[in-house]
Formats: sequence, structure tokens, C-alpha cells
Amino acid sequence: MKRETIKTRYDGAFEQLARRKEGAFIPFLMLGDPDLETSARLLRAAVEGGADALEVGIPFSDPIADGPTIQAAAVRALEAGVRPADCIELLARLRADAKDVPIGILTYANLVKHRDLKGFYASVAAAGVDSVLVADVPVRESEPYVTAARAVGVAPVLIAPPNAPEATLQMLAERCSGYTYCVARKGVTGADEQVQLGHGALFETLRRFGAPPPILGFGISKPEHVRAALEAGAAGVVSGSAVVQRVAAHLGDPEATARAVTGFVREMKAATAR
Repeated sequence: MKRETIKTRYDGAFEQLARRKEGAFIPFLMLGDPDLETSARLLRAAVEGGADALEVGIPFSDPIADGPTIQAAAVRALEAGVRPADCIELLARLRADAKDVPIGILTYANLVKHRDLKGFYASVAAAGVDSVLVADVPVRESEPYVTAARAVGVAPVLIAPPNAPEATLQMLAERCSGYTYCVARKGVTGADEQVQLGHGALFETLRRFGAPPPILGFGISKPEHVRAALEAGAAGVVSGSAVVQRVAAHLGDPEATARAVTGFVREMKAATAR
């Protein structure tokens, strides 16, 4: 498949970060958790805390890459009646307020193909979404998704497993745009006490093949994890379960939840100074 560059807000964000000598901090939030109104407030809270980009989930009943914390967030949203169309509308409203912040969706193939690939990507592009990562589609099966995303100017983000052979990473570099999602460990998402990193060879191989900047996720929950990831060669990190834990801890008090999210994002962002 021919390499094609998709210009998105990520390009400007990474250029600014390079000038400031910072890595990227990207918090994850489940859309509609615990309800649409609170979710909108929390997305703004993450931006207010200094998020360099946002990663968001669409509630789904079988999120195989997610651990119990994010699964519980999806259940809360589903029980509140939140549907994919509600999530896309929510992102369109966020884009009207946050014009320059890159927004990426992490989702699953069932939700993308529920309508059809072209329809899904067209709808998220119209809402101002910059990237889509379909977590259960491996690199070798990604071509239809990549083609549909590129057709409407959405960056197809792909996952680079730490044990992937070079042929897979070369294919990823040809297909991936925006950033490259690198997992800190095997298994599902979750907030870890310690993160063991041995990603130097992976990052070097991705650079050699011209892949987008590597962003490390899964288990990132403390400022020291951020610093370790950047020292290992990552361009930034995604933190999901640690953010969602703060949402779960303040259910019923939206303003307390917003303060907790803003405070956590601000603390983690401070650790990205190189």
C-alpha cells in the first residue's frame, strides 16, 4: 500500500512540542461517562489542564483491549443511554470550543462497520476528529480502514506491538498517520504501579521506517512513568485508566470530577518537560 501523509492537527501539535522541548501528554476519556453533560465538562477540563491532544472512547459492550476501569466507564455510559451518534455530536460541540486540540477516537471494528466504513469515517471527519484507532484491527488487516480514513482526511492510527517483526512495522509506517500507538506492556489497559520499558529498539525501527511519532500507552499513571517513557524515546504518552479512575471516584459531583481531571492532567503534563 502506498505511503500517504495525512495532515492533521497532530502535525502542528508535535511541531510546537518540539520547539518547547516537551513530550505529549494525551488523556483518555470515555464519551458519555457518566452522562453526556458531565462528559462534555470533563473533555473541557482535560483541555484546561493542558492536554496536548485528547483520546476518547465510544461506549461498547465488548472492548477487548480495555481493562476493568475503562470497561466500567463504558457500562456507565451505555446505561445512561449514550449511543455512537451522541458521541459524534458531543465531539462536534467540543471541536467548536477547542479548535486546535487534536482529537482521536479509540474504538472497535464492530462500531466502525455497524453502518459502513465510509459512513463512519465521513461522520467523524465532519465532527472535526483528527484520528481513529481501531484497537482490534491488526496492521495486516488494516487496509480497508486506512483507505476509508484517508479518503476523508482522518489519520489512521495503528498499534505497534513491542514484539512485532520488522515487516509488520514497515507496513505500519506505510499505513499509519498522526502518531503510532505503542503499548507499554502486553494485556489490557490499566493503571500500573510500575512500568518496565524496553522499547528502544522498537522506537528506533519505527523511526528508520519513517513511522509517525511513537506514543506510549497502557499502564501510564504517574509522572515518573511519563519521564521514563520520554527517556526511552517516546514522543509522548496516553493515560486512560488513571484518568477514568478519577471520574469514577467523584460520580455525582461533576465539578469535583472536573477539578480532579484538570489536576491530574496538569500534573502529568508537567512531567513532559525534557
